[in-house]
Amino acid sequence: MIIGIPKEIKNNENRVALTPAGAKELVKRGHTVYVQHTAGINSGFADDAYVAAGARILPSIEDVYGIAEMIVKVKEPIASEYPLVRKGQLVFTYFHFASDEALTLAMIKSGSICLAYETVENPDHTLPLLIPMSEVAGRMSVQEGARFLEKPQGGKGVLLGGVPGVKPGKVLVLGGGVVGHNAALMAAGLGADVTIADISLPRLRYLSETMPKNVKTLFSSTHTIEQELPTTDLVIGAVLIPGAKAPHLITRDMLKLLKPSSVLVDVAIDQGGCFETSHPTTHANPVYEIDDILHYCVANIPGAVPQTSTLALTNATLPYVIKLADRGWEKACEEDPGLELGLNIVEGKIVYPAVAEAFPSLKA
Repeated sequence: MIIGIPKEIKNNENRVALTPAGAKELVKRGHTVYVQHTAGINSGFADDAYVAAGARILPSIEDVYGIAEMIVKVKEPIASEYPLVRKGQLVFTYFHFASDEALTLAMIKSGSICLAYETVENPDHTLPLLIPMSEVAGRMSVQEGARFLEKPQGGKGVLLGGVPGVKPGKVLVLGGGVVGHNAALMAAGLGADVTIADISLPRLRYLSETMPKNVKTLFSSTHTIEQELPTTDLVIGAVLIPGAKAPHLITRDMLKLLKPSSVLVDVAIDQGGCFETSHPTTHANPVYEIDDILHYCVANIPGAVPQTSTLALTNATLPYVIKLADRGWEKACEEDPGLELGLNIVEGKIVYPAVAEAFPSLKA
C-alpha cells in the first residue's frame, strides 16, 4: 500500500503521525511510505531519519495527498485540506466529527473512508488510540491550569500546592476516566486539594482505593458541582462520551458561583466542550475570559509536547496502521470488530451512530 504522512498544519500542532521506526516497519513489509518535507521536525525527527528508514520525502502536502492510498495523520483535516482528500482514499486520524459539521460535510462529499482514532475500541470497550493522548492531556491540563492561576497570566494568584501555613489550592476534576484520572494524579502530586467527580459508583470506588490521600471522590450531579464551585480554584473538564458531543456540566449561570479569576480547563473541547461557555482556542491564544472566569480550551493540548506525545501516540497507532496496510481497510475491519468501530464515514455515508445522531440532516 502507498501510505502518506502529511505535515500537520493545524495551529501549533507539532506532532507527526509516523516515526522513522514506524516507517521502517512498513517498508520492511513491502509498503511505500511518503513523508512530507519537515513533517517530523518538531517532534525531533529529521527528514534524513525517514530516508534512512526507507521512506521517501515529498515537497508538498498536495504531493502527499495526491499519491497516497492511505493518509495517516494526527489531527483532523482543516479547511485547506478538504479539497485534497479524494474518493476512495483512507484517512486514519483523530476526527471528532460530532463537534464539527463543516468537517463532517466535507468528508461526506469527498467520498473517502474516514477511520477515527477516537472510536476504535478494545474488546473491553476501552479506547486504545485515545488513551495515550488522554494521559498526556490530563496531565497537561493541570500544568496549564496551574500556570493560568498565576496573577501575571490573569489568574487569582493561587499556588496549587500551597506552602506550610497556607492551604493548598482546590481542584475539581469532572470525569473519572483516563483524562480525569491523570489530571487528579498530577494535581495531587503538586499537593493540591483534589476532588474528582463521576457518575459511575464502581469507578469512584476504584479511584477512592487507588488515589493519593489528598484526592476525594464525589458523585457528580448539578447540585454537587454547584456546591463545590464557590471554593474551587481550578476546574478540569474531563468528560467523554465516545464519538458523541460532550454534555455541558457547567452552565454560564454557574460561573457566578466561582470566585473571580478562577480557571476552567476544558479537555473535552474536541467533542464540543463540557462547559456551556467553551469554544476552541489555540496554543497561540489559549485563554479567554467570560464573567471574570478564565477559560483554557485548546483543542490539541498534547501538540505542545510533541516529543513525548508523538511517541505515545504512534506506539498505539502503529499496529493498526500495519494491519490496515497489510490487509486493506475492508478486510482489516472485518477481522477486527474494534477497528471497525473506528469507521465514521464511508464513501459518503455516516456509519457511526453517535455522529449520525449529532447531524440528523446529514443522514444518507
